[in-house]
Amino acid sequence: MSDKGIQTLATVSLDNHKDLYKIVDLLNRTLKYDDLMFGLALDEKDKQQAVFTIYRT
Repeated sequence: MSDKGIQTLATVSLDNHKDLYKIVDLLNRTLKYDDLMFGLALDEKDKQQAVFTIYRT
């Protein structure tokens, strides 16, 4: 990781689905060598929404 740390590139909210984590896992395994990382979390205010984030490491 560079001395700049982790940079957030984009964030989007979408309807939560039980299999979303599979997409995030696939992206992380496939693109980690391109200095990209992907995150998925439940929205704190609305548990029916997921927050997907793309980071540069």
